Amino acid sequence: MPRDGVRLLVARPGDVRHARFADLTGFLEQGDLMVVNTSATLAAAVSGVRHGGQHVTVHFSTELVEDTWVVELRPGDRAAGPLRDGRRTEAIAVAEGSLVLEETYPEAGLAAPRLWRARVDVPQPVSTYLARHGRPIAYDYVPGRWPLTAYQTVFARDAGSAEMPSAGRPFTEALVADLVTSGVVLAPVTLHTGVSSLEKGEAPLPERYRVPAPTARLVNATRAAGGRVVAVGTTVTRAIESVALPDGSLVAGEGWTDLVLGPQRPARVVGGLITGWHEPGASHLALLQAVAGPDLVSVAYRAAEREGYLGHEFGDSTLLLPG
Repeated sequence: MPRDGVRLLVARPGDVRHARFADLTGFLEQGDLMVVNTSATLAAAVSGVRHGGQHVTVHFSTELVEDTWVVELRPGDRAAGPLRDGRRTEAIAVAEGSLVLEETYPEAGLAAPRLWRARVDVPQPVSTYLARHGRPIAYDYVPGRWPLTAYQTVFARDAGSAEMPSAGRPFTEALVADLVTSGVVLAPVTLHTGVSSLEKGEAPLPERYRVPAPTARLVNATRAAGGRVVAVGTTVTRAIESVALPDGSLVAGEGWTDLVLGPQRPARVVGGLITGWHEPGASHLALLQAVAGPDLVSVAYRAAEREGYLGHEFGDSTLLLPG
């Protein structure tokens, strides 16, 4: 089906509607501001071999400094879970080079680490290397193999995400044109995502972001005029809220964010959210509740479960409009 053919559940207080993503324009209003993520997806999975001959897949999650990345090891090609038996100074052979595990991430001393800080030794910049030797990160719930283009959104401009900012995937050029001609304004931010395979209860890891000055001005003007700021994805929400002042105004900014939205830090700016469906216990759920409130999120998830909505990056979507 076309990308905008996936299902869309629209949840507002006292009202749940079932539609297709192509119908999105009908649920927004003239003067709404939609903020999108311009991060493009890397071919971040690379085949490797450990000492002793074990074949693994290396997931390149986040670039820390030049030639130093956060990585995750997985057995075989697309196994269900990460390897947790990595060792400091262990070398992993990859095509035309190697990487060395330096310390567990985000902090040293973990008994069963899933992520590692690794020094990468390859003959070109890592982003160039991945474009040549990598493939998209794929989990066992996705049948078959899909090219990197299938993991890019229509907004993708700035390469840097280990996995697709998937809330933007259902958008098509035709739908974007329909939104703009109906009076919905679009504005960009960038937030590069790491691997999405966090354990239940784990807080989101620090991520690089950029909120440009024109976007900050549009957000402030929209709110001043009584319009809604609708974030396309949890990545956009995290970027925007990272530069939100206590009074709800926005300033431009860039760098690393470790913001965790939830009961102790509700959203100050975002008044609507387009997102996919997340696993129970995922940290993303706390972010959804910080925007839309726990009651509306619970109503939406119960309705989606009854109607068989699909999760993950190629699944269905929801539009949360708390009012």
